[in-house]
Amino acid sequence: MNSKSTPKCAVLGYGSWATAIVKTLTVNHHQINWLVLNDDIRESLETRSRNIKYLPWCYLDREYFTASADINEVVRDADIVILAMPSAFLKKFLEPLTVSLKDKIVVSAVKGIIPGDYLTIVEHMNRYYDVPMKNLAVVTGPSHAEEVGQCQLSYLTVAAEDMTTAEKVSSVLANEFFRCSLSTDVLGVEAAAIMKNVYALAVGIAVGLRYGDNLLAVLISCCAAEMKHFIDEAVPMADRNINTAAYMGDLLVTCYSPLSRNRRLGTLLGKGCSVKSALNEMTMVAEGYYAAECIRRSSMRRNIEMPIADMVWEVLYNKASAREAMLALTQILR
Repeated sequence: MNSKSTPKCAVLGYGSWATAIVKTLTVNHHQINWLVLNDDIRESLETRSRNIKYLPWCYLDREYFTASADINEVVRDADIVILAMPSAFLKKFLEPLTVSLKDKIVVSAVKGIIPGDYLTIVEHMNRYYDVPMKNLAVVTGPSHAEEVGQCQLSYLTVAAEDMTTAEKVSSVLANEFFRCSLSTDVLGVEAAAIMKNVYALAVGIAVGLRYGDNLLAVLISCCAAEMKHFIDEAVPMADRNINTAAYMGDLLVTCYSPLSRNRRLGTLLGKGCSVKSALNEMTMVAEGYYAAECIRRSSMRRNIEMPIADMVWEVLYNKASAREAMLALTQILR
């Protein structure tokens, strides 16, 4: 692809995942307009080529990106707009936007749900920003920002209803360490990305309560089965393979890895922290907190039994004892 045909990219968000995505794009020598609302971070990017707050060790080549606090300036000339902020902040990020996104490819790298609206990112962008489904894509899969920022080998999935859109997104992201496969299961991979955070909370609670690896293996196996049951009911698709990276791989890495912020939040709850104090102790957003409420509402509306997700909701929102809730759950695991 020559320079004239190379898509122009915009990245919205300045946390760890946004920084890792910008790192990938700079390695691929793409020009990026980067929305960075934090003045200190923006200054450090301009003077030291580093994000002083998130992945501060990650060097970013200034030749390939321009940081700005003006969202309209950032997206105006972009062909591909990548959303990489926590879901709870998406509305705030987009509020000043006046430039139309209808003719751009909009990519969600959020892995979360819009709090209060209970919409996925794709659904939100389609409904409120008139982005046609053929122009919407999702980047998902097992991908800790810390490892991607270090250019460690990762396998991601780009999902879009229009395969041409998925190919365009993959073409700007893929390289020797950021491997991309393609999918048309947009809502299915979005659901998996939301649910795996809830299940990582459940695993974290078990870890905090000092359950052993034997229990964790059974718990995660049951999480996988529960996730499959929900997705198949909520987003039916004949040829979906739940055992691939976008579903099972993301679930496993989020449940098992000490880098998982959702597992960390669950661990704090299992150790006896209140929900408020555990959230205050987190330095980054744990998307599972918002996702648990969404999954609870969605499963009740569809009359789908989800005892593991329900246990997490009870602890987060109904003041249930983490110890007692997990003990009750262990009585029905198989």
